[in-house]
Amino acid sequence: MQNARTIIRPVNNDSSPRAAQSVRPFVHVLADSSHKLSSICAALEPQFAVAGERLDADAKLSELPFAIVIRAELRDVDNIAAIKRRSARLAKATKRIFLVDHSSHACISQAYALGATLVLPGLLNKVKLLAALADPAEPSSDSAPGSAQPDDAVETAATAIASMFSSVTLGQPLDVDATKEAGRKIADRITQHGLSEWLTTVRRHHEGTYQHCLLVTGVAIDFGLSLGVRRADLERLYSAAMFHDIGKAQIPLAILDKPARLDPDERAMIETHPAAGYDFLKSHDNMSPEILDAVRHHHEYLDGSGYPDAFCGESIKDLVRILTISDIFAALIEHRHYKPTMPRPDAYNILCGMTGKLEKALVTAFKEVALSR
Repeated sequence: MQNARTIIRPVNNDSSPRAAQSVRPFVHVLADSSHKLSSICAALEPQFAVAGERLDADAKLSELPFAIVIRAELRDVDNIAAIKRRSARLAKATKRIFLVDHSSHACISQAYALGATLVLPGLLNKVKLLAALADPAEPSSDSAPGSAQPDDAVETAATAIASMFSSVTLGQPLDVDATKEAGRKIADRITQHGLSEWLTTVRRHHEGTYQHCLLVTGVAIDFGLSLGVRRADLERLYSAAMFHDIGKAQIPLAILDKPARLDPDERAMIETHPAAGYDFLKSHDNMSPEILDAVRHHHEYLDGSGYPDAFCGESIKDLVRILTISDIFAALIEHRHYKPTMPRPDAYNILCGMTGKLEKALVTAFKEVALSR
């Protein structure tokens, strides 16, 4: 590299990104140091047409990449400002992959707030990065007809979830109204375009805990609509779904995203998240008792085998029962890079097999949601 701000381009007879893109997909790389920039470009160039620039350089590329890869220290305010200056370009890329060295909720939340569709924490892992760029995250059995709808419901909701996690991590008050507004946008989106389109879009663009929260909210909304609940109850349902896993912000990401089975200590830590979320939310205004109850008890079962309070029977409210079914189903059909996505009929069969734990009438009614196209 001749200087720290040189644009890196693929070697070709015509070195422009357009010529390279005609042969291979075009990826734009941004980094806060020359070393990070060159290492990412070297990893990508065998499979992609690559162009890159330092974050402290003026934006010079005019071609539209299908993906943008960013590796930068997100605790640096100058880096954050530089990424924000490029927000219009980021929004046009199908994939926006952030590589963050620090596996902390604060850094990952910051990445999503800046527009990430996927965050890969830790040291540069070429295999994971190439898989993320190649993986369409669109299981054919669930693909909705047509392309994703051009509204901002997904990004608004993902930003709200990122803000929630940041608030917990930093011990700051939560913007309750903004989170509820994001839930309303999801409800409008699903009312207009259906659940399958939402599932496909979310799984294409988000991973891990953020994907899960977005999927649960969408599934819960569609379930509420199919049950014909009142508008006020639907608002409580999607708000509870948005907030339900906020307590996971206090659990290490190495446990949350572990691809293998959790050991007993890790499982015990995971089981602290409903109470932790409740404790964080209970001091906030505009947080109804019904929503707080759902956040604390969405892992309770009718037979008393759930957590954190081993509630059973009539102690578990209707809102909680609906959210629990939505939560389990969404977890089963999540897209993860390390395992196939479970088909929706298979996930529904698992719900049907949870005899005594879930309300049978609700599970029966959920069939319309689980198997809808």
